[in-house]
Amino acid sequence: MPEANQKRVVKDCATPASAVAVAVEGQTVEMKSHPSKPVGKPTGSKPVTKYQMSQSEVPSTRLARIFHYGSLAAGMGIDVARQGIKHYASGNQSEVSMKSLILSPANIERMAKKFSKMRGAALKIGQMMSFQDSSILPKEIQQILLRVQNSAHYMPPAQLERVMKSDLGANWRERNFTSFDDVPIAAASIGQVHNAVTEDLTLVVVKVQYPGVVDSIDSDLNNLLMLMTASSMLPAGLFLDKTIANARTELKWECDYIREAQNIIRFGDLLKDDAAFTVPKVYHNLCGEHVLTMEKMKGTEIVKGDWDQDTRNWIATNIMRLCLTEIKKFKFMQTDPNWANFLYNEESGKIELLDFGASREFGDDFIEDYVAVLRASVNKDRKGVEHYSRKLGYLTGLESPSMVEAHIDSIMVL
Repeated sequence: MPEANQKRVVKDCATPASAVAVAVEGQTVEMKSHPSKPVGKPTGSKPVTKYQMSQSEVPSTRLARIFHYGSLAAGMGIDVARQGIKHYASGNQSEVSMKSLILSPANIERMAKKFSKMRGAALKIGQMMSFQDSSILPKEIQQILLRVQNSAHYMPPAQLERVMKSDLGANWRERNFTSFDDVPIAAASIGQVHNAVTEDLTLVVVKVQYPGVVDSIDSDLNNLLMLMTASSMLPAGLFLDKTIANARTELKWECDYIREAQNIIRFGDLLKDDAAFTVPKVYHNLCGEHVLTMEKMKGTEIVKGDWDQDTRNWIATNIMRLCLTEIKKFKFMQTDPNWANFLYNEESGKIELLDFGASREFGDDFIEDYVAVLRASVNKDRKGVEHYSRKLGYLTGLESPSMVEAHIDSIMVL
């Protein structure tokens, strides 16, 4: 959600709270109020964890995916039994917790590998959970999430060919592209992204959906929820049903590439007069149900650039302005909290926006309560934050006190 986005980007911004206060207290957001683009230059690149990619076929049928989740549960159960027997056979009389047996190094490795291979719901849940405060999740779970985020499996050429042929027809490569890179530049929960050049020499990126992912969202999420609940891997009071429900909705949206293309066009129109942002063009003749082709953006991910403080402040201020504008003025928001979706192009001086699959509209009641949460945060009103969070459904009443406090803290960072 928006507070997760704001929490990380504004840490280097000189005056984040005042920027929010103006927008929230005034209940309006002026599109022309953004600061002029910075003149500072980047000072270099931050060292970034190497993104490990490997090739493996995506399990594309429900039966195959159920088998993989079942084999994961069985493998973890066998390891728990083996570790327990080993512990007591050694003469050790001390108690050993079930959680420590479940989250053994072997099982952490097993889960990281399986989630990376399965993609879809497993990676989406991992992404959502990774935005939790690091003090909430056990370090073993954090380790799994980090492993999954820094690794990716992509489709082998034969599976890629089947998807592309299904959407763009036979000889899709020869008829549409002068070049198409079979190895993707990125692989995520729903699909992978390839560099390509069209017949008129336009640089594009082609987003290709993994086969079978959309048909197995419900069963995948049910299997994951059962696995996490039965194994007691997560802390007591971490109410996972809301996360699962959000993941279910967002996954289905993100699998709808036709809807995403419409969202891109809509955002392009909404931001066409904004000097700070740009949105990629969609190439409709190169799109289908499982293929989405867009203009290639040339900026650098904002978490990877090492720009001077003026540039950091400008980026942070404008992303916060965009967030509030989407909520209060557009009532239409890109809700995926992934920093890879924000690029900064030093040459154009603009922030480039990507990935609109999870974009959604909000009603007036939701917006009124959400603005009330932000206002309470600006006013340091923790009880107000809790009250309106319950109205919004962010808190359900089933969370433990520590989880409630962690939620409030994540909003108060504003």
